Amino acid sequence: MTVTQVRRAFKFRFYPTDAQAAELSRTFGCVRLVYNKALAARSEAWTVRRERVTYNATSAMLTAWKKTEELAFLCEVSCVPLQQALRHLQGAFSNFWQKRAGYPRFKSKKKSCDSAEYTTSAFRYRDGKLTLAKMAEPLDIVWSRPLPEGHSPSTVTVSRDAAGRWFVSMLCNDPMVKPLPVLDTAVGIDAGITSLVTLSTGEKITNPKHERRDRKRLARAQRELARKAKGSNNREKARRKVARVHARIADRRRDFLHKLTTRLVRENQTVVIEDLTVRNLLKNKKLARAISDASWTELRTMLEYKCAWYGRELITVDRWFPSSKLCSACGTIAAKMPLNVREWACDCGAVHDRDVNAARNILAAGLAVSACGDGVRPQRSTPGGRSSMKQEVVPPQRTRAAAQPRG
Repeated sequence: MTVTQVRRAFKFRFYPTDAQAAELSRTFGCVRLVYNKALAARSEAWTVRRERVTYNATSAMLTAWKKTEELAFLCEVSCVPLQQALRHLQGAFSNFWQKRAGYPRFKSKKKSCDSAEYTTSAFRYRDGKLTLAKMAEPLDIVWSRPLPEGHSPSTVTVSRDAAGRWFVSMLCNDPMVKPLPVLDTAVGIDAGITSLVTLSTGEKITNPKHERRDRKRLARAQRELARKAKGSNNREKARRKVARVHARIADRRRDFLHKLTTRLVRENQTVVIEDLTVRNLLKNKKLARAISDASWTELRTMLEYKCAWYGRELITVDRWFPSSKLCSACGTIAAKMPLNVREWACDCGAVHDRDVNAARNILAAGLAVSACGDGVRPQRSTPGGRSSMKQEVVPPQRTRAAAQPRG
C-alpha cells in the first residue's frame, strides 16, 4: 500500500530586527493593497460587464499597477508575496463558485491578520537558517523543534498577530506522520461544558475553562482600553495588552486540545463524535460564552486531520440522534431530558449518568454505521435532514489548521 506523505506546517516564533520588521510591514501593506484592488476589479467586472476575471488577468493588472507613479512602491517589496495574494484571491473565488464559502471580502488594516507567503524562489533555507527576499540577514527564529531531516520547506508564511508577535510557518513533507498500528478499541465522545468531553469508557475530561481563569485580567485590560482616546498611541498600547490576554487564552486552549486529541487518536482505532451545530448553539445567550471557551469546532477539526494522518476512523453521528434521552441498556427513549437533569433512572431499572450514557449511545450508533452503513435512526422528514453517517475524511495535504500539531 502506498502511503501519501503529509505536508505539514511547522510554526515558529521569531524576533525580527528593526530593518526586517519595517520590510515585512511594507510587504504586509502591499499584499493587502494588491488583494483589495484585484478583488475590486473582479467585482466591478462581474457587476458591470458580467465578465469573469481570471488569475492571469489580475497578474497582468499587477504588472500595470507597478508601472504607474502612484503604485510604484509595489516594486520595492518582493513580487512573490504579491503574486501569492492573487492566487489566494483566485482560491477564494473558486470556493465561492463551488459554494464552499461566501463571497470574498476586502482585507482590513485593523482587523485582518498581517501575513505574506513566500515560495522557494523568494527565500533561502540553509544550515537551519531562513533568509527572505529583500533581506540581508536570516530571521532570528526560536527553533522549538527541528524540521524533518532531509526536507526543506516548499513555502514560508510570515505573519504578525494582533498582540504584535511574529510567526513563521514552514510547509514541508513530514515522513514521521504515518499510520499507527491497528487497534481493536473504539470510543464515543460526548462534548459538554462542565466536562469538556465524556468518553464511553466512563472517563470525564474536566473542562479547564481557560477564558474564565483570565476573565478578570481580560476585563481590566478592556476597561483600560475603553478609557483611551481613539487614534492615540496609548490606545494602541492598551489594544495590544487586550490582544495578549486573548492570545494567552487561545494558546493554552489549543495546547490542551492538541494533547487531548492526540491521546484519543493514539489509543483508539475508531472515534465517534456528534455532528454539533456550534453556530446555532452560540445563539443561546446564557451558554454562548462557555461554549466558545470549550471550542468544540477546533476539537473536531483536530480529530479529523489526525485521524486522517494516523489511519484512524472518524465517524460522525447525526446531531438529532437522541443520545442523552436514549437508555443504553434497554433502548427506551425518555420523554423529556432538561439540561439540569444530570442523572436519571430508566423504567428498566438502569440508573444513568447523563453524559456517560450519551457517550455510550454515540459509540453504539457509530459502530452500527461502521458495520452496516446506517439504521440507527430513520431519515427525518425535515428538509435537509440526515441520519447518522460515517464521515469521509480527506487527508489534509495543505492546511493551516494543522499548524503546530503535537504529534
